[in-house]
Amino acid sequence: MLSEGKPSVGPRYRRVVLKLSGEALAGKMGYGIDPEVVDNIALQIKDVVGLGVQVGIVVGGGNIWRGLSGSSKGMDRATADYMGMMATSINALALQDSLEKHNVDTRVQTAIEMRAVAEPYIRRRAIRHLEKGRVVIFAAGTGNPFFSTDTAAALRAAEVEAEVMLKGTKERGVFDSDPRKNPNARMFEELRYQEVLQRNLRVMDSTATSLCMENNIPILVFDINVEGNIKRAVMGDNVGTRVGV
Repeated sequence: MLSEGKPSVGPRYRRVVLKLSGEALAGKMGYGIDPEVVDNIALQIKDVVGLGVQVGIVVGGGNIWRGLSGSSKGMDRATADYMGMMATSINALALQDSLEKHNVDTRVQTAIEMRAVAEPYIRRRAIRHLEKGRVVIFAAGTGNPFFSTDTAAALRAAEVEAEVMLKGTKERGVFDSDPRKNPNARMFEELRYQEVLQRNLRVMDSTATSLCMENNIPILVFDINVEGNIKRAVMGDNVGTRVGV
């Protein structure tokens, strides 16, 4: 059964992976990087780190480039996806810069080597960084085309043994239909992995959802733009939609 998600005295989770969409960094502009939005997210992450929570982050690149969009217009899919991986690295560096301005020790690890600006992804090194209280930003997806950054987040969460995957979006949670098109759309407070897959609710792609299900990693989907929501999620408060067994 799904837990009730009651508030606890201390953090409910000690190690988390936060998935941020590229669009979340764009704010109201819809594209590019909004420094104020990135700064707000960085401050939220700082609050969580201050609680002693170990934080890994996977960031998307849709605010700069979408591989599927390029592929749909005739570009080679693998090439388009590699371009998307570069976009995630740009976002990762922007987030690292903002975190470090707030004195949060941060490392960027990329699945595609670019040693001049980031470390290569090495699982044991990432875990060691987390144990030392550093925020680790995982960029360049899985390093392979045809896989989404949602899948990369699920994979990294499993690899570093995170207790939960937090998915920050522009919506309050998971709805039975698009709330931007249907004002009567209903938000779910709790879902099971199988329900997400069977109903094609698009919490994440099916590969990412299956990875979380196989490794028993709960998923919390919430609005990243509401100040304090990351902390509420980590504390175990009822925020957004929880997906589990």
